[in-house]
Amino acid sequence: MEETTPQQRLHLVMGGRVKDPRTLEFQDPESLHVVGIYSDYDSAVDAWRAQAQRTVDDAEMRYVVVHIHKLLTPDD
Repeated sequence: MEETTPQQRLHLVMGGRVKDPRTLEFQDPESLHVVGIYSDYDSAVDAWRAQAQRTVDDAEMRYVVVHIHKLLTPDD
């Protein structure tokens, strides 16, 4: 029986000022704040929540979790 290792699932947490609070179009993509890359979703959500809470009073600041593993292997 062949052993299989679970696929690594990377998540990026990033954010910045958006042009319109209803969208994800960033005003200046070159100045996005990269919070970090996390190997599990729960850690990424914790980091996202901390940053979102820090900027809760600024409607134009938006932080997101990006599923990098879906970009690396879109067929999975």
